[in-house]
Amino acid sequence: MSNQDITYLVVGTAGLITVVAWVMLVLVPAWGSYSRLWERAVATVMSIYVLAAFVTAGGGIGALFLWYFDRL
Repeated sequence: MSNQDITYLVVGTAGLITVVAWVMLVLVPAWGSYSRLWERAVATVMSIYVLAAFVTAGGGIGALFLWYFDRL
């Protein structure tokens, strides 16, 4: 197994863990809080929005770390 394959494996595993954590910690409680289908759909869309915000924030923090890595 090459270093690139190991990197892909680690990134894929981290992505899978992230999606499972999002489903269990955000989507399931949001889905269970409402009884009407349209309310559940809106809660799902809003939870995807929250997921996108966290991914963007994490990507920004990672990009800042890489940009200033040589100065640390």
